[in-house]
Amino acid sequence: MPGAIRYLMCPPDHYEVDYVINPWMVGNVHRSSRERALQQWQALYRHLSQRAEVKLIQPVPGWPDMVFTANAGLILGSKVVLSRFYHPERQGEQPHFKAWFEEQGYTVYELPPALAFEGAGDALLDRAGRWLWAGYGFRSMLESHPYLAKWLGIEVLSLRLVDERFYHLDTCFCPLSEGYLLYYPPAFDAYSNRLIEMRVPPEKRIPVQEADAIHFACNAVDVNGTILVNRVSPELEATLQERGFAVVQTELTEFLKAGGAAKCLTLRLDETVAPQTDPVATVLSRTVTLQGHLVDSDLLTRAVDCIVDNGGSFQILKFQLGEKRQSTSTVELAVSAPTEETLDTILSALIEQGARLSEETQQDARLERVEKAGVAPDDFYVTTIYPTQVRVSGQWIPVQRQRMDGVIVVKGSDCNGKTEFSAYCTLIRDLQVGDAVVCGVEGIRTVRQASKERSSQEFTFMGSGVSSERRVEILVEQIAWELRQIKERGGKTVVVAGPVVIHTGGGSHLATLIREGYVQALLGGNAIAVHDLEQNLYGTSLGVDLSRGTPVKGGHKHHLKTINLIRKYGSIRAAVEAGVITGGVFYECIRAQVPFSLAGSIRDDGPLPDTEMDLIKAQQDYARLLQGADMVLMLSSMLHSIGAGNMTPAGVKLICVDINPAVVTKLADRGSLESVGIVTDVGLFLSLLVQQLARLGQVYERPQPALAAR
Repeated sequence: MPGAIRYLMCPPDHYEVDYVINPWMVGNVHRSSRERALQQWQALYRHLSQRAEVKLIQPVPGWPDMVFTANAGLILGSKVVLSRFYHPERQGEQPHFKAWFEEQGYTVYELPPALAFEGAGDALLDRAGRWLWAGYGFRSMLESHPYLAKWLGIEVLSLRLVDERFYHLDTCFCPLSEGYLLYYPPAFDAYSNRLIEMRVPPEKRIPVQEADAIHFACNAVDVNGTILVNRVSPELEATLQERGFAVVQTELTEFLKAGGAAKCLTLRLDETVAPQTDPVATVLSRTVTLQGHLVDSDLLTRAVDCIVDNGGSFQILKFQLGEKRQSTSTVELAVSAPTEETLDTILSALIEQGARLSEETQQDARLERVEKAGVAPDDFYVTTIYPTQVRVSGQWIPVQRQRMDGVIVVKGSDCNGKTEFSAYCTLIRDLQVGDAVVCGVEGIRTVRQASKERSSQEFTFMGSGVSSERRVEILVEQIAWELRQIKERGGKTVVVAGPVVIHTGGGSHLATLIREGYVQALLGGNAIAVHDLEQNLYGTSLGVDLSRGTPVKGGHKHHLKTINLIRKYGSIRAAVEAGVITGGVFYECIRAQVPFSLAGSIRDDGPLPDTEMDLIKAQQDYARLLQGADMVLMLSSMLHSIGAGNMTPAGVKLICVDINPAVVTKLADRGSLESVGIVTDVGLFLSLLVQQLARLGQVYERPQPALAAR
């Protein structure tokens, strides 16, 4: 058959599903029929032989997947890049395919041992030979793509696979004649779909539905306009015929049990590249270092997930495991991504986790000037709760006023003829024209403390997490101890409280904490103050008698009468000083000179004169009172607690208490090792806390020995 297209196939003499290395194999181990597989393979071989020249490679016992010759390597002209299989179950095929290629006169290129690449299963040539589509995500590594571009002299376009059912590119992507493309879009991430749409015009794209995709409609062989495929729906067949293709369906169900079909069973041997093709692969890479208790704290797992989930790839260049339990470990990762934007996203997320860019390539932080007040440059760095440093003029500068979801501004000042730099966090709305804002990821690092060794003898409640089953009493004992330590050293505890504190009978206990000096600031909203004052005036909260738990006739008016009374006196302080308010949480705040801040909302009645209805001013007041805090107790107020949490840097101990587990999880999940959630009734929690502090507050007197008889 002179001038015919040439393919390589391998008879299924030893084909069997012997193991599980993809989702299709699950439940099919030793359930395939070699007889039916041979019949189906021979039918495909006959169809292909009628239209092309087919060469055969001798199957080898012990390597059942050798029948899938598409994974042998990637051929372009007289060159072949040999596959380097990801799974050990297939790595034994490599020397047999290499020997065959060399016997046929191909120049064989082999990737470094650490780089997985699975041949034409993950690399498909545009049928016009203009570029190479290359997949990564499950089997082949992104880092292999620059080698393909260099060795084969072709532009490589990287596509990330995200559906494990379509673990190879050729299971969901099939370039066709005349520039058409048959593909399953949900198998790819958003960037890859954009890239496909940029290169293939709409009229040439043929997206398939899931029903066709799972029958491997895209795992097809296009021989001069005739498509050999396992099975397609009547609708897809009609679409292909409208585009001028002939469709030949040949059953390959036995091979689907191993995750393959027509394309997987063939390897084209005469691919050519279009002239004037530039050998380019847009793969960018940076080296980062992580240090800490990488395994115990799941830091390494989170970092790897971050890279993969954001569309990147990685190689572990160096891993040094701590020799002892308390020792830290170090890992050096080469992080790769198909675009600068993707790489920056990954690096930014890794920096948040404490990763540091390689010092050999480290640069000063990139600073861009603010051109419009309250508007940051497009590529500004978003801060986290963790202490951050920025590199300016070769020096690492600590960032002041650390908080979450802010921007970093760098200031320079003259000191004895020398410019000294400082950096601080601020909010976007507070930026002024001319401010130098840190942008990108260069010259930024966060300081993360290694998690401490856990011990049954230590107070371990500060380990991040939510506890609903651990005994509340034990946690309360630990928190009480810490509160007392903070008080004795002159530290600062801030309470963020919601009206539930009053509803559950916790108001008197919170008042006790304030009176006895355990609280240095109180944050909340209009409601907690109204309910606390109502309880003092009427003995009710929203009209419910708290001593009996029953509604009081006409009690629904009490909260409005309370608001009106305080408005009459002008402030809570004035009402206390006038003797109108004689007890409760805010009474104790006034008496003990504990500052409080009430942030208003759209749902507030009144509001009280003390409630700040200007949101920005309320946020500023919260931030002021949170400065210098050692501990923040968040008591059944998700709205105000989240706001306070975003203003609180790492190192401050956060205790989140709520009866709703979802609320506790949301408040405690800040990525901080110093936060804990307690699922319990907040009134019970405060009662137990006051009791435990009372016990701790009792002076321990050592018994005096009896006088010896004379």
